[in-house]
Order: sequence, then C-alpha cells, then structure tokens
Amino acid sequence: MLGFFFANILSTIPAQTGDWNIISAAIIVTTNETLSRSIYQNQNLKRNFLPNLVNNIRIGIIYGLFVDAFKLGS
Repeated sequence: MLGFFFANILSTIPAQTGDWNIISAAIIVTTNETLSRSIYQNQNLKRNFLPNLVNNIRIGIIYGLFVDAFKLGS
C-alpha cells in the first residue's frame, strides 16, 4: 500500500508541467535498478528488516506505476 502511494506521487507531481516526464522516469528506473542490484547481490542484506522493507516498497512502486499506466491508457 505504501509503495502504491509513492508510485502515485512519483508519477503525478513531476509531470504537472509536462517537462519532467523523461527525467523523472530515468531517475526512477536508475534508482530502482541500483536498489535491486545492491539488495540481490549481497546475501546478508536479504535477511535484515530494513532492506526487506525497502525492497517491498520498491516492488510496490513498480506495481503502482504499472497500474497508473493502465489507467492512463484506458
């Protein structure tokens, strides 16, 4: 639920002017890939609470952006 909330914020606030769509998408994808690499590369991070929480929020953001794309397409 928290990730979906963040996805809604990330997809609407920078796009209000229409100039930041490509830049905000690049930042979101780069951050997502960097977090994925650091979490899945280090086996010790998978067992801790905070990296698990960050990973779940990251997955929620991806899901939320996916749902927002469907809302915009219909």
